[in-house]
Amino acid sequence: MQTPDTPKKEDERLKELKSYRIIDTPIEESFDAITSLAAQICGTPIALISLVDESRQWFKSHYGLGPRETSREISFCGHTINNPNHVFMVPDAQKDERFFDNPLVTDNPKISFYAGAPLVSANGLAIGTLCVIDRKARSLTNEQVSALELLSKQVINLFEFNKISHKLTH
Repeated sequence: MQTPDTPKKEDERLKELKSYRIIDTPIEESFDAITSLAAQICGTPIALISLVDESRQWFKSHYGLGPRETSREISFCGHTINNPNHVFMVPDAQKDERFFDNPLVTDNPKISFYAGAPLVSANGLAIGTLCVIDRKARSLTNEQVSALELLSKQVINLFEFNKISHKLTH
């Protein structure tokens, strides 16, 4: 298993993530609507809004998956945030040398397919992902990739809105 590299601007990225005050907050319908829509558009049983902090990936929204977090060192999203300008896609994790022995592949949820669109802040820092997951190998169409990217921008817009709203009320 290949653990994700640490992003070059990790200290700045973590500071940016914390500025949103979103980690460990309750489930919100607006975010659940986005993961539900992402799963429908991409035809996957799982979609997540995943935020990557120092040691874990925490799910602001989790469609089709029970846990609210996993370790960063086994996360697919930890790889995704290293390239904030592209959707990171793994068509068949069981055959990919980076992931074939990853516990998320060998045990539940038995990931085979993964596609993650980075959640990129206004400062250009990837704080997490909007990702879709399947238990069978596959890929996305160009239209599905585009839709995932558009939805990831809406997640960031909601984060920004919440940040501004918090400043105005506190």
